[in-house]
Amino acid sequence: MRTDSILQNPRWLLAFFAGTIPFYAPADDVSPVQWGGFVDTYFAYDFSRPRGFDRSYTTQPARHHEMNVNLAFLEAKINRERTRGRLAIQAGTSVQANYAGEPSNGSYSGPSLSRNVQEAFAGYRIADKTWIDAGIFFSHIGAESFISSDNPTYTRSLVADYSPYYQSGVRLSHSFDDRWSAQVQILNGWQNISESNQNLALGTQLSYAPNPEWKWTYNTFIGRESSFRHFHDGVVSFQPNATWTFLAQADIGFQDQAPTGEAGHWKGATLIVRKKLTANLAISARGERYEDGHRILVTNTPNGRSFRVWGASLGVDLEPETGFLFRNEIRGFQADDDVFPTRSGERQNQAFFVTSVSYRF
Repeated sequence: MRTDSILQNPRWLLAFFAGTIPFYAPADDVSPVQWGGFVDTYFAYDFSRPRGFDRSYTTQPARHHEMNVNLAFLEAKINRERTRGRLAIQAGTSVQANYAGEPSNGSYSGPSLSRNVQEAFAGYRIADKTWIDAGIFFSHIGAESFISSDNPTYTRSLVADYSPYYQSGVRLSHSFDDRWSAQVQILNGWQNISESNQNLALGTQLSYAPNPEWKWTYNTFIGRESSFRHFHDGVVSFQPNATWTFLAQADIGFQDQAPTGEAGHWKGATLIVRKKLTANLAISARGERYEDGHRILVTNTPNGRSFRVWGASLGVDLEPETGFLFRNEIRGFQADDDVFPTRSGERQNQAFFVTSVSYRF
């Protein structure tokens, strides 16, 4: 074969090096790396007209009366027989809001870099149905994803916004059979990449799917944040057919309170129903309740008031092509106290409308 033909066809060069370098294997025609991305743009109007355009008590949509990017990311994934991993780099107003509490402890930590890393983990299958992963990964807690297109509603429930979206550490996952699976995680803490203290945390998950329609999941978190915290999260999903989806979540958490050391608590629940009207059109409805009377997680209420809120939403989704979503949602809250900021003060209720265009590629 002529030399110029070899140079024009790099597969001959790969074959040559594969025969001369023992540890090299020729690449398959299809790359094992899957590339993708996501763009979620939105416009939200909050009828409370908050000062400064930032909306309180949420990560998404985080801005009022403004067209912006909720979330955009690029990803590279690999999922082979014994190895797996994902690297995703992100930006958007939901990222700024969600990572605002990332601790700055020392010179090499804080949200300036951490918020741009959605996931960065590598995993290895150590046994037939057992994986170990290490790095930064999505949280095991809750029913709703940080990625809007993966959820039955566009906005996230309060139980989602006030539980971790991401974690940093090591996780061990095992599938016992087609119905039962479990996880054990050693974590830096409650939604933080950088460590905020000298204590590690423990996360667990037990999942049961008796059939394709039903799935039950029980998640826990145990660790010392500002003080000892333990948290319990239950999720039930029911999808009887391709038309209906039902999703329910209930949370309760406890944390020691200074100076008495007595355990304060917070709790919340949400119920979401989604129905596909046609192949391209769907509607959703949600009801929820969230209570943080001890201000353990919701610390930014005006004048130290407790956060106890009812919420409801209605949404309409249109998907003209696979991956392209046009979503509209109206959502309202009613609090037991004046906790929602307006331009002139605070009040008990809040309502807003959001419209979004997103594409997953």
